[in-house]
Amino acid sequence: MENTIEKIYRLENPEENIIKLVTGTQLRYGDVIKEVFGVASVNDLHMMIQYNKNFQTSICNSYGISEKKITLDKIIRIASKADILFLKQQLINEKKSNPQKDEQNNPGEEDHHINRPFDTIIQLQEGIYQWDDNNFSYNAITIGA
Repeated sequence: MENTIEKIYRLENPEENIIKLVTGTQLRYGDVIKEVFGVASVNDLHMMIQYNKNFQTSICNSYGISEKKITLDKIIRIASKADILFLKQQLINEKKSNPQKDEQNNPGEEDHHINRPFDTIIQLQEGIYQWDDNNFSYNAITIGA
């Protein structure tokens, strides 16, 4: 059986100022749609885009587009390397803002150490990436020969 490489998705609710990166598995089987958008399923998002004026306006303002240009891929898309780097910076900032908690969990660790947020190997818009324990980041790799 072949292992599948987990895709990472970026969910954005501009009305609530929420951006969340999740795995494809979390997107399919978790409550992440409800956490970010307040609705039960992706099908409900289509209804929000169509009928919720505040939600429409927030998407238009966030992306500088007209209502006719709103599509689901504006708020749910495969994450990019830039999204992962932004997440890494958020995790580092959280660690710096709460050093006591981190010292309890990882005594003696350096400031830039973060725990791996997803699987060892992930797929982003730009390709396949593998976690590097030395740099605490994902690096592009080539699969196959």
